[in-house]
Amino acid sequence: MRRLIPAILLTFFSGVGGAMEADIQEWETESGSRVLFVERHELPIVDIRLAFDAGSARDDGQSGLARMTSNLLLEGTTDRNAGEIAREFERYGARVSTDSGRDTGQVSVRALSEAERLDPVIDNMADVIAHADFPGDAVDRVRQQMLLGLQQAESSASSLAEKAFARAIYGDHPYASPPGGTLESVEAIDRQAVVDFHQRYYTASNATIAIVGDLDRVRAEAIAERLSAALPEGEAPAPLPEVELPDARQTVRVPFEAEQTHVIIGQPSVRQGSDAYYPLYLGNHILGGGGLTSILAERMREERGLSYSSSSRITSGARRGRFQMATQVRNDALGEALGVMRDSLDELRDEGPSAERLDASKRNITGSFPLQLDSNRDLLGYVTSIGFHDLPHDYLQRFVDRIDSLDGDDVRSALQAHIDPARSVTVLVGPEATINGVE
Repeated sequence: MRRLIPAILLTFFSGVGGAMEADIQEWETESGSRVLFVERHELPIVDIRLAFDAGSARDDGQSGLARMTSNLLLEGTTDRNAGEIAREFERYGARVSTDSGRDTGQVSVRALSEAERLDPVIDNMADVIAHADFPGDAVDRVRQQMLLGLQQAESSASSLAEKAFARAIYGDHPYASPPGGTLESVEAIDRQAVVDFHQRYYTASNATIAIVGDLDRVRAEAIAERLSAALPEGEAPAPLPEVELPDARQTVRVPFEAEQTHVIIGQPSVRQGSDAYYPLYLGNHILGGGGLTSILAERMREERGLSYSSSSRITSGARRGRFQMATQVRNDALGEALGVMRDSLDELRDEGPSAERLDASKRNITGSFPLQLDSNRDLLGYVTSIGFHDLPHDYLQRFVDRIDSLDGDDVRSALQAHIDPARSVTVLVGPEATINGVE
């Protein structure tokens, strides 16, 4: 039974193309896939993405399994090898890709909308996702590629800091599983584990299908049904557990000989769809997400010359995302830099932003946001997120309106409620003597 949901028309303004509209239509396929469709006829192009609840949070103790499965999807089916699959996409001018993060495994395709070109691409895409065979030689090759990447990451201070930070803030939660795996875990993944993961998670009931481009509703429904019907019906996995905040403030030290120390300070943030995300997003933009005009950039670079690059960011997901401040600083200035970063956050939490910073950040966010939706591909990402995270259809319009409506007290209150320095994690990757000499 199809579940029909009324469309909501989103109208916003682009500095390039004037008014833009995104009429998000939603329904459910006969096989149980959720579909979101935006009809846009500016170009004869269609972008399609299937997002499965099949990210690294589903690795279940085999770190890297979701990523390896995603990397292998285009490597062959029961009837065709990787070369034949690639040539079939190329024959019709289509571009296909796979991706895997903490929440999702995704397959995306861009093709011309002309039926004679698009229909064979859809058939190819459906066959690849549903009948991926994971040839043994491809498994071995992809495993070696992943191992090589992990070996190279061992010599990257930023990669070491990222992994240590995720482990520290997420603890025993599945989000702590590194998407790319570890040397030990990837070495241990065999073909059967990949096959089992694909059969469990790449199913119709576990799929969100997003379609943006030069189609009408009738053709979009036919495409969605074709893709969904090719998949086993399956069932959606159980929801992920909640993410808990660290019990206390902690510092993680990773010895690494270099002229600079990499620093990450932060903690879990909020989940996708939380009302607190809006003021936190604005507060983060003011603190370190707004480029060279942000507080951290000014204080760390312009005023003190401590670091060329200092920033902050906030993310959200199916469960709590993350808030983090990051920098690379001269070893002899590490203590001062930590003080500046922590004091800057404390000051923003305690006092809120100045009226000047608040207004400038709001203008920057609301003015640049429509430019992120100029292309079908950009819009596709937002539409996929709306479907996967069960966000309201007017999320994009609400985002701009909510940011514009916030004041300094909203930012201060959100930071005080959701960012607690007493539970923050500090990761230091640098020379042992340097990182052991600070708190």
